[in-house]
Amino acid sequence: VSQTPSEPCGGLLDASDAGYITTPGYPLEYPPHQNCRWIITAPEPSQRIVLNFNPHFEIEKLDCRYDYVEIHDGNSESADLLGKHCSNIAPAPIISSGPSLHIKFVSDYAHQGAGFSLRYEIFKTGSDCSRNFTSPSGLIESPGFPDKYPHNLECSFIIIVPPSMDVTLSFLTFDLENDPLPGGEGDCKYDWLEVWDGLPGVGPLIGRYCGTRVPPEIQSSTGILSLSFHTDMAVAKDGFSARYNMTHKEVSESFHCSNAFGMESGKITDDQITASSSFYDDRWLPRQARLNYNDNAWTPNEDSNREYIQVDLHTLKVLTGIATQGAISKETQKAYYVTSFKLEVSTNGEDWMVYRHGKNHKVFHANTDPTEVVLNRIPQPVLARFVRIRPQTWKNGIALRFELYGCQITDAPCSELQGMLSGLLPDSQISASSMRDIHGSMGAARLVASRSGWFPNPTQPIAGEEWLQVDLGVPKMVRGIITQGARGLEGSTSAENRAFVRKYKLAHSVTGKEWTYITDSKTGFAKIFEGNSHYDTPEVRRFEEIVAQHIRVFPERWSPAGIGMRMEVLGCDLPGKKTTTPSLWAVCDFEQSLCGWSADPQSGVSWTLHTASSSAHTQRKRARLLSPEVGPEQGPLCLLFYYQLQGEAQASLRVLLRDSDQEETLLWVLKGDQGLHWREGRTVLPQSPKEYQVVFEGFFDHPTRGHIRIDNIHMTSSVELEQCTRKSHMLDIF
Repeated sequence: VSQTPSEPCGGLLDASDAGYITTPGYPLEYPPHQNCRWIITAPEPSQRIVLNFNPHFEIEKLDCRYDYVEIHDGNSESADLLGKHCSNIAPAPIISSGPSLHIKFVSDYAHQGAGFSLRYEIFKTGSDCSRNFTSPSGLIESPGFPDKYPHNLECSFIIIVPPSMDVTLSFLTFDLENDPLPGGEGDCKYDWLEVWDGLPGVGPLIGRYCGTRVPPEIQSSTGILSLSFHTDMAVAKDGFSARYNMTHKEVSESFHCSNAFGMESGKITDDQITASSSFYDDRWLPRQARLNYNDNAWTPNEDSNREYIQVDLHTLKVLTGIATQGAISKETQKAYYVTSFKLEVSTNGEDWMVYRHGKNHKVFHANTDPTEVVLNRIPQPVLARFVRIRPQTWKNGIALRFELYGCQITDAPCSELQGMLSGLLPDSQISASSMRDIHGSMGAARLVASRSGWFPNPTQPIAGEEWLQVDLGVPKMVRGIITQGARGLEGSTSAENRAFVRKYKLAHSVTGKEWTYITDSKTGFAKIFEGNSHYDTPEVRRFEEIVAQHIRVFPERWSPAGIGMRMEVLGCDLPGKKTTTPSLWAVCDFEQSLCGWSADPQSGVSWTLHTASSSAHTQRKRARLLSPEVGPEQGPLCLLFYYQLQGEAQASLRVLLRDSDQEETLLWVLKGDQGLHWREGRTVLPQSPKEYQVVFEGFFDHPTRGHIRIDNIHMTSSVELEQCTRKSHMLDIF
């Protein structure tokens, strides 16, 4: 048997100049037995690469098992998979998240096709369109609105909400390129807007939207609500306009967690209600399942206990009750109602738990006639985003109208989410005794937001020896934690990868050195908290208020699959420590807080309240610190501050002025080692017709040791402008 040598394929490619990659022989049939690998690299670490495929694309189909092209988001096969493609439909444009892409083409011995041709080049964004919003209300619009938006946009709009406040986002207009494939607006592969309950890509995704259907009103209480806007290089539409509004949350010890979530009122939109099926005549749809709805109800295609109706509440909520009702057919006047049902809950819409009372599935007794409303209280309230009602028994047939009741976790006093779920707490403030995945991120331990979880390294750990820890950044009043189990690697379905902690102890510290266990008031010993009984369903455990900056969880008992955990901390600021924006004119010494200044969530690294030894740094990543907004027509002002630039890393410190259109003007810059002494910096902030923010930006040219520190920032009109030219706790770049 002889084999004709195939022409060589693969190689290392420089994206400085655009180029093409093709399968051998394209557009003729590619040879069998190919295994080609290309690595494309951009010259700058901050650059990204875009791939555009020729529409003439033909690779043996068969579920991509034999012939396929595979793209990884990095320089090796171990990087995240961006796509595995075959058949005769060319992939949509693919954009890397960093400066390299790995492309692999494989063919077996039979069934060849024309293959593919793609063009690679450095991705050029349409504009720098990202923006942070801190005002109590505002308007968020796509770039250029109401005209058509530009191509190749990657915009992040981040609403930063003070403690004890909620934010509501309402869309006024919406018109994005639609997904033309059958199935409606499900995938949104070309242009899309994503809404995140937290930082983009960190907090849970609320939804991805495109087309012309206006997204629903969205409310969040996590402290951050974000929008990610992506456009490709083809069709452009008019874009979107949305208004946000922050409102103070009134909390009291006597609050009742029994608010209607909005089935009857319509606050829950039709898009949030889905079902396993609907009756064939389109007269008994999921949207008709609203309590007291005046036209029929929801009925499945078949009366079976396999059928269900489901609601997406958009964010994690406390579910305390369900009211149900049957219906009388408008067409036949016949009565239908559900006499019992089971409840299923999920945080992500994929991993479901049947609600239990004790060890058995709870069967809720429902209706005895078609019109009466029957309220079932949930014996142990449950945390969920997705809720399913699964009828078990019925009279004449399944017909259901209902309402859900409960509240936000943050409706209880001193129960603000402290930033694990939202991403407000960076990965650097999460630590553990050990991690099974040595290449994994500590972000895996984030409640709900993570799709996996924290697994300690030992497969047979010893009780009380492993721990998961959160550093809140500053001392807080802590009143509870939420724990959740974990699941293994993405795509894993085996039971041994679904782990949770049944019981745990809790320790706290202000310094991170001296630790105190929360004790049982009856025994005086460390309290054993009841943990989870399912890997997806979170459990809240509250305790007497403690002052702590560091919280550490010690698993004591766990599931047969071992220890797996995700978590969030509940608490509030210490009394007297106001976190609302302080006077801009006060000197900020960073003793207790950031004084209303905030880290730019778009930065690769961040400023933090700290005093630390210098360490190695990531080259050219920028840490940016943003001032509160300065009102229009104020000034000119003098900005005074103290700084240190020290070490071998060639540190740079810049001061910029960012206006409300995100345009930035450089005001002051310094580069290189300035020694260990504190030095004073001064620059004039000109009067502006628009609101603006001051930006401190620090970065290192070399990944070696060094630090940048700033302190005692002061904006004032009392210093003569002619003089405005030219120790303590510190802000320190990690």
